[in-house]
Amino acid sequence: MMKSLVVIGLVLLGLGALLFYLNDMAIDLRVVYGALSGIGIGLIIGGLVGYVSKGNAVKEAKIRQEFKLLQKEKAELEKQQLDNNLNSGNI
Repeated sequence: MMKSLVVIGLVLLGLGALLFYLNDMAIDLRVVYGALSGIGIGLIIGGLVGYVSKGNAVKEAKIRQEFKLLQKEKAELEKQQLDNNLNSGNI
């Protein structure tokens, strides 16, 4: 996801530079507004994508942790069952 943010940022930067040079390199307030708007849009998109990515990563980590815990509990129960079977067979 971070690669897409970089691409979006480069596109916005390129667009700002293109507008600047198409304006005969004259500093015009519209160009400044465009650059600031581009930065703002980039930050908004970056924030949203980062928030969603982090939320998904936290959910996946929680699911993995619960799965490992269940695997460990299953192994312990199988070991207990095997011990019980061996003990009941010896009596």
